[in-house]
Amino acid sequence: MTKAPAFTLLNQDNQEVSLDDFKGKRVLLFFFPKADTPGCTAQACGFRDHFPEITQHDATVIGMSPDSPEQLKKWKEKEHLPYTLLSDPDHTIATAYGVWEQKSMFGKKYFGITRSHFVIDEQGNLKIEARKVSPFDSVKKGTASVIKD
Repeated sequence: MTKAPAFTLLNQDNQEVSLDDFKGKRVLLFFFPKADTPGCTAQACGFRDHFPEITQHDATVIGMSPDSPEQLKKWKEKEHLPYTLLSDPDHTIATAYGVWEQKSMFGKKYFGITRSHFVIDEQGNLKIEARKVSPFDSVKKGTASVIKD
C-alpha cells in the first residue's frame, strides 16, 4: 500500500494539525477549491450530514483548501461543520496528493484544486483515491467507502 502524503497545516483556529494526529483512525480527506461557494458548500454540508455515521465507524473527516484559516473559520461557523478544515495556501499538500492541476475556463488556463477525496487507513496508507468527483458523488462514495468496513 502507498503511504498517504504527510501534512502539518493550520486549521480554522490557527492551530497546527498533522495527519499523524489521526493514527489509529480512518480519515476521509477531501479537497475543495474554495470555501463558501455552491459546490464546495454542497460537498462540505454532505459530509456534515453524514458525520455522525462516519464517526460511528471510528473515522473522521478533514477538509482542505487554499483558503486562509480565517475564511475557513467563518465558513465552518456559518455551515455548522463539525470537522477540521485545513488551510493549504501554498498548495504543497494539494500538489503532493495530485489535486493541484491546470484547468481551463472560457479558454483561459489556470491552476486550481480538483475536487477530490481520499480514504486513509488507520496506519496512514492511502486506501481509496477519487479525483475529479462531483460534490454529491464525493459525499456518497466517500461516506460509503468509510462506513463499509
